[in-house]
Amino acid sequence: MLPDISIRQLEYLVAVAESSTWARAADRMGVSASALSQGLAELERRVGVSLFEPAGRRRVLRPAATPVLDHARRVVGLTRDLLEWSDRMQTARAGRVRVGMIDVAAVVHFPNVLRTFRAERPAVELLLSVSPSARLLDALRDGDLDLVVCVEPPEPRPGVELAELRSEPLAVVAPAGTTIGAPSSWGPWLLFPSGSHTRHRITERLGELGAPVRIAAESHQPDVLLQMVVLGLGWTVLPVDASFERVDVVIGPELVRRQLVLATRAGSVHDPAVDELAERLRVA
Repeated sequence: MLPDISIRQLEYLVAVAESSTWARAADRMGVSASALSQGLAELERRVGVSLFEPAGRRRVLRPAATPVLDHARRVVGLTRDLLEWSDRMQTARAGRVRVGMIDVAAVVHFPNVLRTFRAERPAVELLLSVSPSARLLDALRDGDLDLVVCVEPPEPRPGVELAELRSEPLAVVAPAGTTIGAPSSWGPWLLFPSGSHTRHRITERLGELGAPVRIAAESHQPDVLLQMVVLGLGWTVLPVDASFERVDVVIGPELVRRQLVLATRAGSVHDPAVDELAERLRVA
């Protein structure tokens, strides 16, 4: 028989993990510190595993508690989906779609899809968040987004389903006047920050080619990286589009291809507006 774990106990666990102190977690949940502590103690008893360990005068999550925390986040996110769907069904109010995209998807690949959807579905509140892939997938997992268009992550994400959208080539870009020679002479590099899915693919490929990866600067924004190349601060690797015709740089060979994917929460309650936008993105 499954243990009688409550959604509230899982919410307590997520709140403690995301708050700097237990007192702030209790305030966030609208309960007393003792009620929070009792709820988490009951969760530990029902799970049968100690989730916390002392750290000075505080209690912190043990590393071994990560699977329980991941499960709690998925359950809380899916429960929010169910409650929001129920509210829409009972009140017959207009829906809402929260979509997250990396900047190139929002600005270059799919702006017409978003514009047309908004024009044809004026009663649906369309909320767009533009961020790096890892941050968007975390927001999707936590129930803060309904759809995400991002770079395919290097490792599977628990509770997230991926559908391929398009394969995008990324080329070497060097300052004006540069001669693109052997890979051993390339760089220094202006790249996306460490932890970026795209940077992982780029540095992996540079290593295979024997190119030194000396990082001169970082930015999440492709336009900023391109402008730094124009200033002669280094080389970069970007998807090449029409905007490159307006700047004085040298376009080198294709270095790698990255896969853009549509990410959704596994097992999420279906919302007709969300499903419609997802289908439009798939066929665009």
